[in-house]
Amino acid sequence: QVQMEECGGGAVRSGGSLRISCSVSQYDLRRDAVGWLRQVPGKPLEGIGGVDIDGSTMYADSVKGRFTVSLDKVKNILYLQMNNVQPEDTATYFCAADPRGVPGPDARNWGTGIEVTVSS
Repeated sequence: QVQMEECGGGAVRSGGSLRISCSVSQYDLRRDAVGWLRQVPGKPLEGIGGVDIDGSTMYADSVKGRFTVSLDKVKNILYLQMNNVQPEDTATYFCAADPRGVPGPDARNWGTGIEVTVSS
């Protein structure tokens, strides 16, 4: 059974940086697209960035230039480096994987989610 688990979340001040990671077991990340989504209570899931099967990356406009998604294919770990975070980045962050492309709200495999809180 695929297991995806995020870690590294927490509280950070506006303008600061935080890196969260997603460890994956029973699964080979090299064969699927992977990415991060986030959810603010009362709002829909937002796909914020990912690595496609061909290695290309994509980012939502809301995080472009501030967030970076990277993948360690040897360790089977997905990272999200968040720089210059803002209060509107406060959300629950999920890692996800999907053989069809960069994960969206209908992704096949999900982590359990981790909270990130940005204070002003």
